[in-house]
Amino acid sequence: MLDTLSTKKVIFVGGKGGVGKTTTAASLAHKLALDGKKVLVISTDPAHSLGDALGRKLNGEIHRVAPNLSALELDIEAISERHFDRIAHQVAQYTKPDMRPKMQQQLELAKDAPGGQEAALLETMCDYLMRFEELGYDHLIFDTAPTGHTLRLLVLPEMMSAWTDGLIAQQKKQHKHKEAAQSFWQRADNQTANPFNQEKQAPWQQALRQLEKRKHLFKHARDRIHDEHFTAIVLVMIPEKLPLYETVRTLEQFEKVNLNCAGVVVNQVIDEQLCEHPFWLQRYQLQQEVLVEIERNIHVPKYRIYLQSEHIVGEEKLQKFLALS
Repeated sequence: MLDTLSTKKVIFVGGKGGVGKTTTAASLAHKLALDGKKVLVISTDPAHSLGDALGRKLNGEIHRVAPNLSALELDIEAISERHFDRIAHQVAQYTKPDMRPKMQQQLELAKDAPGGQEAALLETMCDYLMRFEELGYDHLIFDTAPTGHTLRLLVLPEMMSAWTDGLIAQQKKQHKHKEAAQSFWQRADNQTANPFNQEKQAPWQQALRQLEKRKHLFKHARDRIHDEHFTAIVLVMIPEKLPLYETVRTLEQFEKVNLNCAGVVVNQVIDEQLCEHPFWLQRYQLQQEVLVEIERNIHVPKYRIYLQSEHIVGEEKLQKFLALS
């Protein structure tokens, strides 16, 4: 797995909550950094634990946490505020003053609407996805939120690109109507009220340029996510029924949207040598039943990591984590 992932520029690590996504992402980042690669690892999970795993306090700014390794935890609230502030500034340029309070009210409601924060988060993720090499990094690793959230983020560039295309098409349609009406204003005496003069058209042209820029960002981010030579998606699970069912469903959904999974990490596998006590023997036997189902139902590379007696926290333990398979 490490040999395969070392050839990928971008790695998404996902899975059900509590299965070891953050530990896996942090350990991968440490391994690549030890190999001399410059790595940036980003947590997109609102319930951040990346800083805890790394033994460092993180925030929305990039912090160097080890030689060749930097990390940050995306502040979704701050990202959403900045995102909607930009929208408010742009919309205000072509909104009548008496309509601006109503416009601001609608934007405040949009912040908490389903998908509002996700759209803001996606734009930030896509920005890092496109610029991490410019920032001086060889690899970018995303430690994502639980599976459903991960899948939505991975397919959202496709949806946002289509939505932006619709807005651009609407703008172009309005431009055709404008051209048809413009000839009437060329003969009008009152040119001050002319809606087609350059000063009044500038905000609309700026909005169109912004839409084209977003379309370009989402398209190239989508292309990078779907490029299996550039991006790898790793799912993490534990050998229990519910994580198994969720992982199988996720892989089926990946197939529907043409996303490839590079492999599944099966974490917390119990070593048979620890099964002298009846409790552990029973847990081991239950796991073995699930491991058989994993082999039967999951048809991508699988890697087992054995259950440890201590917390995997801090640089030294993270460096050893992936060697426990």
